[in-house]
Amino acid sequence: MVARVFDGFDIKLAFEPGRLIAGNAGVLISRVIRTQERPDRRILVIDAAMNDLVRPAMYDSYHDIRPIKVSGRARTSESESFDVVGPICETGDTFTRGRNMPPLAPGDLVAFMTAGAYGAVMSSTYNTRPLVPEVLVRGDAFEIVRRRFEVEDQLALERLPSWL
Repeated sequence: MVARVFDGFDIKLAFEPGRLIAGNAGVLISRVIRTQERPDRRILVIDAAMNDLVRPAMYDSYHDIRPIKVSGRARTSESESFDVVGPICETGDTFTRGRNMPPLAPGDLVAFMTAGAYGAVMSSTYNTRPLVPEVLVRGDAFEIVRRRFEVEDQLALERLPSWL
């Protein structure tokens, strides 16, 4: 179709796979730290934060959140409404509000779907949080392709000016 539409034009075309392909190629795995009961809502606090997946904080993007490991309990088809937040403790560290999800508890693992296109490249070390490792998976094989960025790695980048 592209060749037919642009036939006769003296131009070069370039294409990129886009979010549809690259986004679906990656997920962000996070562990539930705790749940909090408020009079008006339930809060699910996870160990991932806005620095790991900034799209929801920046422009309220939707990422499906799926339980992948539920500790010590049978999976259920029941759902509860949760606000899902990170541990940074500021307003922007919110992934979603009022999301219906299966009951989750500390230690459970969840996957943020479609995080591949902009998850790692938009991540930061905000609030001295280390970058998460990246793991490439093919079938049942996996390898760490970017190690976890530790606080010591961040501090090693810093230098005091000679005049201090």
